[in-house]
Amino acid sequence: MKLSVIIPVYNEEKTVGEVIRRVVAVKIKKEIIIVNDGSSDGTKKKIHGFKGLKIIDKNVNEGKGAAVRDGIKAATGDVIIIQDADLEYDPKEYPLMLEPIVTKRADVVFGSRLITSRPHRVLYFWHFAGNAFLTLLTNVITNLNLSDMETCYKAFTKEVADKLELFENRFGFEPEFTVKVAKAGWRIYEVGISYSGRSYAEGKKINWRDGIRAVWCLFRYA
Repeated sequence: MKLSVIIPVYNEEKTVGEVIRRVVAVKIKKEIIIVNDGSSDGTKKKIHGFKGLKIIDKNVNEGKGAAVRDGIKAATGDVIIIQDADLEYDPKEYPLMLEPIVTKRADVVFGSRLITSRPHRVLYFWHFAGNAFLTLLTNVITNLNLSDMETCYKAFTKEVADKLELFENRFGFEPEFTVKVAKAGWRIYEVGISYSGRSYAEGKKINWRDGIRAVWCLFRYA
């Protein structure tokens, strides 16, 4: 099995180098696809300092969803995993994410930050409440029983990727992807993962407007 790791990056010069080193260190056959989403800081210089990567440099920032679509088009692996460039998610946990797919039980795996005993940084209550609301609404709409719809750690087979038609350019990717894999009847698993969330002072980008967009996406794509 070959893994395609898609890393969408926008202005992450402080963390992207360490993320790449951690992904490279994972002892799984893989290709690493970096989608530089129009970064205006030193991100481009950092990623081009590494060898053996597939790098897509975009001139204009279009958002995470658009970057993921570009990465999927370039992916040649049997399984795809989305890796944010901000050090919130640990690449050492790829085996956890991949196990249900490798054993032919799942087509899609969500890395849940909530059904786990692994370390979890304590941060914003309203983010937790917003995620709980969006996950509940997702479950009502899709008849799933997810615990963490908004997780950025999502792994899925290339077959799933090839059959999905995605449109959202920003963080609406998460609810759009979830609704569409549920409607298509793909086998979905969750596994517990650790989470080292960061604050807005440390560079967190998602905001309340993305929450409103997520609600719109859930009803739109349902």
